[in-house]
Amino acid sequence: MHLLYSIALGLALLLSLPFWVLAMLRHGKYRAGLRARLGKVPDSLRPTPALERCIWVHAVSVGEVLAVAPLVNRLGQKFSGTRIVVSTTTMTGQELARKRFGAENVFYFPLDFVFALRPYFQHLQPSLVIVAETEFWPNFLRLAQKCGARVGVVNARISDRSFPRYRAFRGLLRGVLRNVDLFVAQSDLDATRLKEIGAEPARVQVGGNLKFDAPSPPETGLPARLRTAMPASARILVCGSTVEGEETLLVDAFQTLVKDHRELLLVLAPRHPERFQDVADLLARRGVRFWRRSAWDGAPLSEGILLLDTIGELAGLYRIAHLAFVGGSLVPRGGHNVLEPAQFGVATLVGPHTENFREIVGAFERANALLRVTPAQLASTLRDWLEGRLDVDSVGKRAGEVYRANAGAVERTLTALEVLMWMPETMRSGYQQQGSR
Repeated sequence: MHLLYSIALGLALLLSLPFWVLAMLRHGKYRAGLRARLGKVPDSLRPTPALERCIWVHAVSVGEVLAVAPLVNRLGQKFSGTRIVVSTTTMTGQELARKRFGAENVFYFPLDFVFALRPYFQHLQPSLVIVAETEFWPNFLRLAQKCGARVGVVNARISDRSFPRYRAFRGLLRGVLRNVDLFVAQSDLDATRLKEIGAEPARVQVGGNLKFDAPSPPETGLPARLRTAMPASARILVCGSTVEGEETLLVDAFQTLVKDHRELLLVLAPRHPERFQDVADLLARRGVRFWRRSAWDGAPLSEGILLLDTIGELAGLYRIAHLAFVGGSLVPRGGHNVLEPAQFGVATLVGPHTENFREIVGAFERANALLRVTPAQLASTLRDWLEGRLDVDSVGKRAGEVYRANAGAVERTLTALEVLMWMPETMRSGYQQQGSR
């Protein structure tokens, strides 16, 4: 099966090669770390000494890096003297991980071919491999087990979109999941779905969502500078992680509202850096007064749009928002993380498409701590806020309470991983045989 999978993966990469080349030429995307992805271990990633334990944590992008950061810190405290390295897939995830964990401990995740993976396992010799959420790469998981590493999937989730596809291939997937020693699911529903797609029930636990334990973002200085640059009467709407199709809706609403509400300042933060210029062009075409964060020198701001064309500053900006909108939800993209504004007690708007964060959004909605709108309702809802008919302060207060009430996933996950880390090989062998029956 693994040989057929590798052949199919190779053919898929070959057929899609024009897309990857075009993406590299247009945006520089995927060019970064190309040699590392193909199996060339970076010189900065020192080999693990023979007597030192190593834990390899894989987090795909920014969201996963933020989620596992507190867990990585606790692992370092719990297993003192153990080396912890982190791999990511995306460039933005790589940049954030290097800031959080040090460039010497971070690298690009190799392609799921044995020739690309084996040099990393030989170089790192991990005792424990931790995968965030649902990165079920067959060759990676099989090679990890073959090299003697225990394998844990943390913050595991099976989205509404992925579940039917996984279930359709349950027969094949069962063999892949057999290489995982432990699943720590975000919710009871995720645990049930893991079992339904082939995970051995004895290996599945519920630990909660690590993202509720994410620490507050460090103060970058930008929020304070913005407060100084804006009049005291300014009303700040921070629109984070927006995707294609949403900026037009938000700009339409802004242009409608700003005629009567000159105090409105909209902070617009596109999800993907390669779209910064496209959004700037959109704002210019629409004749909107706007500033690019990368060029803003601290000059006074009044009504208009601040285009956040930088990386790593969005989370901290929610602390000065009067209202937040979290993107990927007005159009069918599954939504993004609503926890960043919630931790500051900021009321949050989302659109109808939030299936990627089903459990999190559900927890807030059950507490009446989230506002949901359709594209048609966006402008009228914002008008209700600006004119005092919508009590966003109460919604934000309840959001902060929900955020604090759901903490604790890091410690539950750490306890499960500790058992796995020190599991005797004889017990583990029996455990695996039980799961294979």
